[in-house]
Formats: sequence, structure tokens, C-alpha cells
Amino acid sequence: MHPRPVRTGRRRRAFAAEARAERPDVARLCLLIGAEADPALGDAGMAAALRRLDQLAALLRPRPGGPHEWAVALAELLGGAYGFRGRPGDYQRLESSLLHEVLRRRRGLPILLSVLWMEVARRAGAPVHGVALPGHFVVGFGSPEAYGRPEPVLADPFGGGRVLSCADAQLLVAGATGASLDPAMLRPAEPLDIVLRVLNNIRVWAAARPERADVALWAVELSLLLPSPAHRLRYDRALLLVQTGDFPAGAVELERYAQTLTATDEAAAERVRRQARAARARLN
Repeated sequence: MHPRPVRTGRRRRAFAAEARAERPDVARLCLLIGAEADPALGDAGMAAALRRLDQLAALLRPRPGGPHEWAVALAELLGGAYGFRGRPGDYQRLESSLLHEVLRRRRGLPILLSVLWMEVARRAGAPVHGVALPGHFVVGFGSPEAYGRPEPVLADPFGGGRVLSCADAQLLVAGATGASLDPAMLRPAEPLDIVLRVLNNIRVWAAARPERADVALWAVELSLLLPSPAHRLRYDRALLLVQTGDFPAGAVELERYAQTLTATDEAAAERVRRQARAARARLN
């Protein structure tokens, strides 16, 4: 079992405060996620990453044109000149979900590359937002009110910023889900939905590696700091505490969760209480 890195309450408080800001800063939240994975990423490292986003934005030539021109300009700069894009092997690396590592390696998952695209474009004054297609996050350019028209301007940062037609977007959705593209899928993603999706990707990565339950645990704990977290996350955290060897804390959390279930599902509550007793038994 990998040792759990030391956490700082200050970083957790900063994450919670940013998540509750009137306009949450997605880049800062993603860098605070990176600091959980990499304790060596201090304040200076996060500041350097933000400066790098500013520097990339300053390299964009002024583009007075419309959304398509902005999409092409970002592709030429980030995907072309600087080589930011994704490869299948990136799904196997935790670094692909950490913004500071994506800036360093120029590789990452679709959602982290999309965060990079959006943050650089936003700093340059582009009308940009995230689009959470099922299974593949992309970037939208132009006014959100324009979506639902036949040809929204979408770009795929994982593919180096390739501008997508509706047919391309349909293929991405069909490949991920087998379903048809629904116009509702093109709605701009909310900042905290983006952050939660990043954390969920980290949990998926860790779930395939039982020896990295420590990673899944901090990802769940950060998810619980977001406004209105899903109630189930508390159960997931309890199980991860047990998995990482903190049997007393895990048992306590399981008992608390069981208590919340008692009024609505006594059978489920009893199953959770049995898990709590099993966790306590492992102390012997």
C-alpha cells in the first residue's frame, strides 16, 4: 500500500472556498487537485502554472473573427506549435488528470486538455466553454445561445484541437455510448461539473489499481468539499478508509451512513452495519 501523502488543511480550505466562489476558477481548482496528488507542487508551482497559461494566451495572434477563427487559432498554437494533444496511453497515467503535469508533458485526458484550451482562450478574450459529450470532453466556441443550430463550433483538444462538425460529434457520442447526439449534450458545462468530472476520472483510474486506494480516497474527499455533494460519496469514503487500513475511522463512517439509511431502507442499513462490524473485527 502506498503511503498517504501529508495533506494540508490550508489547501483543502482553499479548494472548498474556491468551489463556493461566485465564479469558481477551474484552473485553480484543477491545480489544487494536482497538489493533492503531488505534495511537491507548492504555491510557487501553482503560480508558475498559472503564469504559463497567461504566456500561452499572449502568444495568440489577435483574431477579430468569429468562433471558427478562434477555434483554428487555438489549434494552430496549442495543438500545432506546442504539440498539446492526447494518445490512448494517456488514459493509463494519473498525470493525465493533473493540470500542472499536462502543461509539462503536453499530454492529457480530453477534459484536462479542454481545461487548458478554455483557460488559454478565455485569457485571450475568446468566447469559449466546455462541452461534456458522453465519454469525450470537447470545447465549444461562440455564444452558448447558438447551440442547437445545425453546425455549432466544437474543437477536440485531445485531437490537437481539430474542429468538429456535427457528424464528427455524433461519431464521438456513438463511439462512447451507441446513442445519437442530443442537442442537450451541447450545453455548456458548469465549472463545478467539470471539476467533479476530473475527480471522477481520477477515481476511475484508481479503481483499476487497488493498491492506489489512497488516490481514490483523496479524490472522494475533495468531491465532498464541492457544494451539495452526492450522499453516496460518504459511503464510498468509508469503504476507502477501510481499504487503506484506517479501520476505526472507516467503521465509524459506515455506522453514520447506516444511520442515515435506517428510516428509508432498513435492509440496506443492516448491510452497512455488517460492513462496519467487519471493519472493527480487522483490528484484532
